[in-house]
Amino acid sequence: MCWWLLVLSCASLSSIVLLFLIGGQRYKVFSEKCVRRPGPLVTDSKQRDARLTRGFCVDLIPPALDAVVIGSGIGGLTAAALLSKAGKRVVVLERHDRAGGCTHTVQNKGFEFDVGSHHLGQLHENSLLRVALDQITDGQLQFARLEPHFHTLILGQRDERREYHVHAGKTQMAESLKKQFPGEEAAIDEFIRLMKLASRRMPLIAILKIIPHWLVNFLVRTGLLGHMSAVFHLATTNHSEMMSHLTRNKDLQALSACLCYGVPPKESSFLINALLMHHYRRGAYYPRGGGNEFAFHIIPVIQQAGGDVLVRAPVRRILLDQHGKAYGVTVLKGPEEIQVQAPVVISDTGMFDTFQKLLPPHIENKSEIQSLLGMVRHGMGSFLVFVGLNGTKEELGIVHQLVDV
Repeated sequence: MCWWLLVLSCASLSSIVLLFLIGGQRYKVFSEKCVRRPGPLVTDSKQRDARLTRGFCVDLIPPALDAVVIGSGIGGLTAAALLSKAGKRVVVLERHDRAGGCTHTVQNKGFEFDVGSHHLGQLHENSLLRVALDQITDGQLQFARLEPHFHTLILGQRDERREYHVHAGKTQMAESLKKQFPGEEAAIDEFIRLMKLASRRMPLIAILKIIPHWLVNFLVRTGLLGHMSAVFHLATTNHSEMMSHLTRNKDLQALSACLCYGVPPKESSFLINALLMHHYRRGAYYPRGGGNEFAFHIIPVIQQAGGDVLVRAPVRRILLDQHGKAYGVTVLKGPEEIQVQAPVVISDTGMFDTFQKLLPPHIENKSEIQSLLGMVRHGMGSFLVFVGLNGTKEELGIVHQLVDV
């Protein structure tokens, strides 16, 4: 899962809070006072289920809602937490029987497995991501730092098997790659330089979402955008093309795109792959207690403002008034559709489900919506294999790292 997107989600979703604050009472959304010393890890299953599997029913819908969020993935929970910290009452509706989206865990035969989350980078002291997570969880999330060698890529089979390692560290990442790929020092140095450029200039990409649309079109059509910063060239060049200019070594090309997120290198932006690699330069971390710790500690922030997170709440449709403005949703409860009304509706179910399933056909059929949907394709499918091992990591000789084969 692309955990670096959490940073962008927190930054972009903060704009939602600002929209609520315009013309109304001002709230201090971010505060150092909310960050408390982390409490002990809660392992009691009943106590955890009481928070993560709170089932939907009419009596539990908070009154006088300010917003409804569809989906309890990390994006939906982050949006709800930020709004709650701005004094808004929000309900999050999740169709699954457990909150958390790809951060939730499953139990089987006495083992607990993460369904999506594995490790996260850029959690060093005072980093933007660390500050953002502290704010939406009141500082209750704890992380264990993985060993510097956090990622292994295995290519080939049997006698042709090659094993490559990725190390964290400002200088160690490049040094390790150079030892494994002798003769490719220049290519590795240039790749690291482009990683740094992508990280420093990424805010320019976000600015395109803020300035008027006509101005963006003008900059693109005139070619001025490419002259403003090289980051726009990195964003519009696919990874395979860029790496082929840097090196002919196929294994090094594969390693540079080993943090796969469902799109092959020839179809993915070089910028995204560079940002993913840069994300772990300062180390990789794992949430103590597993991925479901995210939802477990975000939900109380939402509840403190009078909101709630309810599961087994399949949203059937978004309600629109005669002017096309959303005013709530309907939730399927048995054979009945129950209305949950709020002046703001936020969908975290994805573009296709939102436009093709939750909104009426006349919205989806608009030319601008069809154009937007036509620009996006589904990522590659994948499957997960869960393996449970009896014994401590010391007994089994296991190190904390991700292995791609």
